[in-house]
Amino acid sequence: MITNLLLFLCIIILLIPAFNLKVVLLSYIIYWYDYSNTHSDSVNNRFSWKNLKLIITLTIPEVFFNSITIMLIPVGLFRSKPAVQRGETPILLLHGLFVNQSCWLWFKRQLQQQGYKNVVTMNLTGWDNEETLTELLARRIDELRLQLGVNKVHLVGHSMGGMIARNYVQLRGGADKVDQLICLGSPHHGSKLATFAITPLGKLLIPNSDFLQRLNSAPIPEQLQLTNIYTKKDNMVLPNSSNHLPWGEAIELDGIGHTALIYRKASISATIAALKKGG
Repeated sequence: MITNLLLFLCIIILLIPAFNLKVVLLSYIIYWYDYSNTHSDSVNNRFSWKNLKLIITLTIPEVFFNSITIMLIPVGLFRSKPAVQRGETPILLLHGLFVNQSCWLWFKRQLQQQGYKNVVTMNLTGWDNEETLTELLARRIDELRLQLGVNKVHLVGHSMGGMIARNYVQLRGGADKVDQLICLGSPHHGSKLATFAITPLGKLLIPNSDFLQRLNSAPIPEQLQLTNIYTKKDNMVLPNSSNHLPWGEAIELDGIGHTALIYRKASISATIAALKKGG
């Protein structure tokens, strides 16, 4: 019985990278198709060594990070009680679609090594709607404020996590409870890939959806510090201009994919710099 279980687990572990390779390659094919239709000169150099090298340096890390993230999902099903310190503003990390809080393990460790003690996570299921998730976020923020004796929290949201955070501060009146909001690869204006979504939450990210129109026309919180970190080679937010926001501080990275934003040094360093800048 145990031998069969171990064999099954080994097969699953071997299949995950193969599946992710197909997904990542397909996403970058669509990325190139979308890009080439607005940059016609790129077609002439599509098979150049420079472009082939770029494909390799983008694809391999993205497949690796996606595989790690998926294999860690069982770890994130269990809610742990992290050691926290009263009086210090907590950093609440919000994950994206189809993963859970376990994807933040490396990111969280890097923040803790910089001296941030109150780094916490929560699960946001991809099968609930945006209002249900925003309500869960609101409750978690109030729990942290009461538990730690602080007035505000810092929010760091990757992908859809950043959109839920924006919904909270812009449409649900939570701006006065948030000191800083840092978005990582968030599809502020949706993504063309959202048309393939099978969940209600994913469909909200179809460009020009009612949700996106409400959110992007909502008032900008005056006291809130927002840092928008994104990559020019995001394979999940298409076109990449959908990552942009007309307010807050923008930090543009290059040479990394969507999932890599929560693992690579450049994006983690940019997050830490934003946190330090805001005090």
